[in-house]
Amino acid sequence: MASKRKPEYEIPVVDENDLLKLTPLGAGNEVGRSSILLEYKGKTILLDAGIHPAYNGLASLPFFDEIDPGSIDVLLVTHFHVDHAAAVPYLMERTSFKGRVFMTHPTKAIYKWLLSDYVRVSNIGDEDQLYSEEDLINSFDRIEAVDYHQQVEVEGIKFTSFNAGHVLGAAMFLIEIAGVKVLYTGDYSREEDRHLMAAEKPEGAVDVLITESTYGVQSHEPRLAKEFRFTSLIHDIVGRGGRCLMPVFALGRAQELLLILDEYWDAHPELDSIPIYYASSLAKKCMAVYQTYINMMNTRIRKQFAISNPFVFKHISNLRNVEQFEDSGPCVMMASPGMLQNGLSRELFERWAPDKKNGLVITGYCVENTLARQAMNEPQDFNAMDGRKVPLRMSVDYISFSAHVDFTQNSKFIEEVKAPHVILVHGEANAMFRLKSALQSKFSEREENVKVYTPKNCETVKLHFRGEKMAKTIGTLAAKYPTENEPLNGILVAKDFQLNIMTAEDLSELGGLITTVVTQRQTVPFNAGISLLKWHLEMMFGTVNETSLEKVTKTGEKGTVLRVFDTIDIKQLEGRANQLTLEWIGNAMNDMIADSVLAVILSVDSSPASVKASTQPCSHSHGDEMEHDKVQQEIDTDFQDMVAFLEEQFGEVGTNEKEHKLTVSVDGSEATVDCIKFSVESENETLLKRVSDVVQRVKMAIKPISVF
Repeated sequence: MASKRKPEYEIPVVDENDLLKLTPLGAGNEVGRSSILLEYKGKTILLDAGIHPAYNGLASLPFFDEIDPGSIDVLLVTHFHVDHAAAVPYLMERTSFKGRVFMTHPTKAIYKWLLSDYVRVSNIGDEDQLYSEEDLINSFDRIEAVDYHQQVEVEGIKFTSFNAGHVLGAAMFLIEIAGVKVLYTGDYSREEDRHLMAAEKPEGAVDVLITESTYGVQSHEPRLAKEFRFTSLIHDIVGRGGRCLMPVFALGRAQELLLILDEYWDAHPELDSIPIYYASSLAKKCMAVYQTYINMMNTRIRKQFAISNPFVFKHISNLRNVEQFEDSGPCVMMASPGMLQNGLSRELFERWAPDKKNGLVITGYCVENTLARQAMNEPQDFNAMDGRKVPLRMSVDYISFSAHVDFTQNSKFIEEVKAPHVILVHGEANAMFRLKSALQSKFSEREENVKVYTPKNCETVKLHFRGEKMAKTIGTLAAKYPTENEPLNGILVAKDFQLNIMTAEDLSELGGLITTVVTQRQTVPFNAGISLLKWHLEMMFGTVNETSLEKVTKTGEKGTVLRVFDTIDIKQLEGRANQLTLEWIGNAMNDMIADSVLAVILSVDSSPASVKASTQPCSHSHGDEMEHDKVQQEIDTDFQDMVAFLEEQFGEVGTNEKEHKLTVSVDGSEATVDCIKFSVESENETLLKRVSDVVQRVKMAIKPISVF
């Protein structure tokens, strides 16, 4: 496992959410096990999950142990090659990953067959087997297929797939989170070949470009010259009586080479007796996929398909296994895997290598530490799978039909995208740094401020993005254009990093939110008569409606209902005279009224006004002293009642019992209440009016008009 280094690209920021983090878990300064982790605004995306062809078992996986797979929201797979997709079943079935997985329709169709073949031919023991056939089938059922140009949104993550060339169904993904756009090319080709279209460039501005750097600063040979050299080389090998071995990936470039060979054999009748074998158990199944998705290929192949199926070859035979092969003369053999790690291509290479008449033609990119890469250096011998030394006398040639961009195509694409940040992945260290130097030279000459990064595995690139927050008025509020400094009343709805202001009525239709009415209910003890309560409430709130409970409910309950301000219902059930139930629709205003009603209910029993309202006055005298005591007692009671009412409205109040004065404090302003005169003094006019209104209502409650 590679050791982690401290990130070099750190920018001081205030909010961690404004940092976009990109961490290669594979394909950082290497080719193989592509897997890039993208984190921004609390969202996590994994781009590809492949294995490294040069390693076996857990060592071939991306560095999943450095992250929490359970935190990944979305996995996007660009194409079906094993170095981009073969770790998907492991991630989905053997880790805590619970996110969603997306790939194009052709990629999903081929994924199942290709990885099933990978599990079968992997030359490792059960203890190193990454996953089983059952894991592969279970993962397949959870994968979601998308079309090119289809925008998908998953909890604030928007992404769109675009044609990437390379192989059938290969996609580059344009990802948008909170207005920041990241383009991940995966493996891509900007050159149209015999069956695939060139990669397209998404329209619009891109903030971060993550692109491959497989070929660094190398340039490809022109296609026609390359095809001529390829067919001539094969003609020479079979012409000298040799066997030509071409290790290829089961799908992808193999189909391009088959089209070239079939056309060449058709034009050279003298080669009719020399067989061409396509040795792959997947050939028949996957050719059906190619025929199904013919409309995703270029114009040339579609026109040809209208006349006859171009994937039904005249001169090529499918070979399911080596037992069917009669090795008795010159032939052309295309066999997988493409880097001679194991399987049929390795078996035939070991068998044919000692004969100098035979030839090895390598047509694709070979990863470091693979046998195909070693063979390109033409060593005297190599180690067979059983450990013996095998002499290498057959000719070895390399003609790249690899559908990766070269320097010319890659640098032009980078310039067209115009992203201020370019992250290079999927390239060996030397090739990647040469490409970085060449790009930086170009940008410095033009005085363009483009930063190029080449992170290693587990090394995080941190980029700071902080966009301005803007809220849009929609629905009814948008009918009138707002003017500057004009107050705007509405509900602010934040969804998927977008802010909208709308009315409550528009919430359901435009906000996707359902409004819910909450009915509050509170039961309190009560030991006075309902008519006395109604009198108290009318003193405080004005008219109070009294109705029978049977008329307003369908429950069949009997009793009395008092309605205050047409919002608060006070119910007294028959047979429960010692308790009341308050009901109201919960909101800020109604809750405040309910608190005031509750304060009245709780004070009814002890209020002197209740005594006055429920008794008749007497006409005889009790003497001056008794009268004085009665007045003093009444003043003290009024003072305590005023304290209780004001504390319900304003919270804790200051008291001066000697002078019977109270002090109300609100937001730094004060008001003084004289409880004998029922007068209010304050320098704050708003507070003065507010406290005076409450005091007058309290006065009506505790000093009602005398009953004659």
